[in-house]
Amino acid sequence: MQIVVRRLWILLMALALSASASETVDFTLPDLDGKPRALSEFRGKWVVVNYWATWCPPCLDEIPELVNFHEQYKDKDAVVVGVDFEDIALPKLKTFVEDYFMSYPILQMKPAPKSELGVISGLPTSFLVSPEGKVVAKQTGPVTSKMIKDFIDGYDDEDNK
Repeated sequence: MQIVVRRLWILLMALALSASASETVDFTLPDLDGKPRALSEFRGKWVVVNYWATWCPPCLDEIPELVNFHEQYKDKDAVVVGVDFEDIALPKLKTFVEDYFMSYPILQMKPAPKSELGVISGLPTSFLVSPEGKVVAKQTGPVTSKMIKDFIDGYDDEDNK
């Protein structure tokens, strides 16, 4: 049953994004030091772009999963990039990131209905960007390390058929 649900999720995400998957995407946002960081810096790797906020309980629940995924794959083929999607004082945000041991890059963006990657209808929202720079999946709601890895593995399998 779990395999069927996972494959259905992969299929639905792929179908939902098939139109936008043909275009490469990019954005530039400031990191916690104020340095502009571009999504294109990570070309060649899978990128999980996770929109979140410090006040969001499901976001807080998924942070350990994202840290785990990032630490496991950052030197291989995938990274996580967190986009703090709220209006918060920088010192408070830096303390939060340290307290939650968030080892992946954190960028800042003021809340808006849409990002360069697509609509943000709720938090957390994660987009999966392929090594070629194309959005291939979107998840509104928490993700797990296993969900991300299973999607990447399934996407690679479908791509190689």
